[in-house]
Parts: sequence; C-alpha cells; structure tokens
Amino acid sequence: MKYEKISGIKKKVSRIAQGTVLLKVLGKSNSFRILDAALAEGINIFDSAHTYFEGESDRIFGEWVESRGIREEIILLDKGAYPNTDRNRLTPFDITADLYDCLARLKFDYLDIFALHRDDESVPVGPIIEILNTHIKNGLIRAIGASNWTSGRIKEANEYAAEHGLAGFTLSSPHYSLAEQYEDPWGYNSVTLTGDTAGRAREWYRKTQMPVFSWSTLCGGFFSGKYSRDNLDTFIEEKNKRVIRCYGREPNFKRLDRCLEIATVHGATPSQIAVGWVLSGRLNCFPLIGSWTPEQVRQNAAASEIELTDSEVEYLNLEINTY
Repeated sequence: MKYEKISGIKKKVSRIAQGTVLLKVLGKSNSFRILDAALAEGINIFDSAHTYFEGESDRIFGEWVESRGIREEIILLDKGAYPNTDRNRLTPFDITADLYDCLARLKFDYLDIFALHRDDESVPVGPIIEILNTHIKNGLIRAIGASNWTSGRIKEANEYAAEHGLAGFTLSSPHYSLAEQYEDPWGYNSVTLTGDTAGRAREWYRKTQMPVFSWSTLCGGFFSGKYSRDNLDTFIEEKNKRVIRCYGREPNFKRLDRCLEIATVHGATPSQIAVGWVLSGRLNCFPLIGSWTPEQVRQNAAASEIELTDSEVEYLNLEINTY
C-alpha cells in the first residue's frame, strides 16, 4: 500500500479508502471481517456520512474501532449537512448538530476529517468556514473537506479562509472514474470530474493537487464485466438500472473493452485497471471504494501497486487506438 500526506492529518494516508455505506446491509459480523481485511491490507482511511442508514454506518464502524482498540491507527472521513426533503441544511446549526451526532454514534472524541456532504450556493462561504474553524479550535475536528462542491466554490471558501487566517478545505470528494458519468446517480447536486464539461475543474485539481477522494470509482460495478452491450435489458433491480443509466453508453464500453485488454498484460482484473487508471492520472487521487467482501478489499488494495504506462493511460482515455 502506498501512502501520502494530507494537510491537517498527522498520519500518512493510504492511497485506497474503504467506504462504510454498506455496513448496515452487510451486518456487523461481515462488516467487521471486511474492516479487518482493509486494515490488514494497509488501508487506514475510511469514509462515512451522517446520512448513511440513519447513522448505522457510524455506529457499526465506531464499535469496530473500539473493539480493536485502534482509534489512533485509523483515519475517518465523515460527512454532514446533507439536505433533507424539507430544506437545505448547510447552516452553522446543522453542521454542528451533524458533527455532534456523528461523534456520539461513533463514540469518538474527535473526527479526523469532517466534510460537508453537499453545497448550497445561496449560502455565503464565510459563516461555513467560520463554524468549521470553531470546531477545529475546540478539538472536535482535525481537518475539513468538501464533498460534491464545485471547484469554484472550494476556491472561494479557501480564499476566504486564507484572508481571515483560518483553515480551509484540505480535500474534496467528487465523483471521478475512468467511465464518464452521464447522469447524477443520486439526483441531488452530485459533482463529477468526468466528461468534457468538467475539463476546467480537472485542470484546477491538476494545478492545485488538492487531494481528491473519488466516490464511485468503480461506477457501481460497471468495470466488473457484469454489464455488457448485449445484456442491459435483463437487469431489473434499481441499483443495476442506475449503473446502466449513468454509465452504460458506448464510450464507456470501449473503455471497458480496453480495461479487459490491459488487464491481461498486468495479470489483473478490469476493476483493478480502472482503479490503477485513477491513481495513474494527473490528479492527486485517493479512490474511495465500498468493498463487499474481504477478497474485494484485497483486490482493490493490490490495485494501488499497478503502474500504468503513459500510453496505456492514453489508450484507456480513448485518445489513441494502439499502445
């Protein structure tokens, strides 16, 4: 496993992050096995959110950490201030309430990283940065991040922080993957760095090298080989239809074809090549992956060691026809 430094975090951070959104679905015993496998593979950063199964992901994760006695060995990126059906919730009150909820559910004294799960561009950045820094000053947060914020809003917030001698966002969590995302899978202001329209944002991340914790790196299993041009009408579950709706178009199938081809060269799986592509690009990426089994954890961790050549990356990008 490879590691990098992130501002505000004393420990070096593993290049692969393990998601916790599935913990409630998997159940506690299976969840513990997956989390144990992640730690054994050198993964030390985990992702959660206030909204995940009404806090059950935080509760299960916190119980695992306590049972293993590893609070100082792991890093948690938790998220709050997600809107509900009644209103947007990007307010100092809601940020504070969600932070305290997460701490109580986890039974933690502090969060390593607290990220704002969605943006509300009608809210000025000043009060947001101010309240987050109050919690940093009080020792409840070590670092702050933005999830599904545009690069322009992150830049604006960090400029405000710099002007006022405050801590700014130290990382961002948008969607980023080899496959282009054609529709928002969650239907509420999700941000992707894929596609032509995100070119300016990708360039900003390239220049700033802000850490990118990319969600849906594997696009809901698109790179597993489960989906093909010929079987899309056979899927009936909503989660499968979501993958098809968001990723199941010809350019992505061409990328999948090329992943399969390059995978044979590296003795890897197409999913591992897709993770390797994210890590081999020009952005400072930390793929965030929700593994379902310990074996998937091991495969995803091994992908951090895959080094693609420049020509392989260009081939996967559909920029060249041979490599």
